[in-house]
Amino acid sequence: MARGKVQMRRIENQVHRQVTFCKRRSGLLKKARELSVLCDAEIGLVIFSPHGKLYELATNGSMEGLIEKYMKSKRCNVVEQAEEKQILESKMEVNMLKNEIDVLQKGLRYMFQGGAGKMTLDELRILENNLEVWMYHIRSAKMDIMSQEIQLLKNKEGILTAANKCLQEQFHQHVQMEMQYIAAETDPDMTNNIPYPLTVQSEIYQY
Repeated sequence: MARGKVQMRRIENQVHRQVTFCKRRSGLLKKARELSVLCDAEIGLVIFSPHGKLYELATNGSMEGLIEKYMKSKRCNVVEQAEEKQILESKMEVNMLKNEIDVLQKGLRYMFQGGAGKMTLDELRILENNLEVWMYHIRSAKMDIMSQEIQLLKNKEGILTAANKCLQEQFHQHVQMEMQYIAAETDPDMTNNIPYPLTVQSEIYQY
């Protein structure tokens, strides 16, 4: 009698489920051993029962050795994939830069050779975008330089203002002392209150 097709779903009866697990587990381990012998393959098999019991099979060597070999192979694959991705991205970037350079060279010939050579609408749009970017950077650099020059002028203005104020104060002091000397010559009683002219600092005479 032909064997019926088993429907792939969880067996609800716990006893039947355990019996099926034991039978299929044994069959799976047997097939793994046969595959290893027939094809000289290294096979590592790990099974956990519904109750958490561990069953494992390592056809060549130990399970730890197979796991270490698997991790090493996986790391190599990850590195290879990363390198391939980086190479692909580099090639795409190089191709993009080459296309951009070609468009720019064609645009320069178009502008400086009186429109020699035809440019497509897309190429003209790319050239226009690049010109706008260049103008933006040029204006930004110009504004930075102007801001620095304005700040330098403000600093110089502050220094000159402070120096002018100092000179004005020295000038007023000098004028007051001159007036006191003139008054002393006309009124001898004020002579004792006026310092001797030689004690006046020489800095007030430097303009």
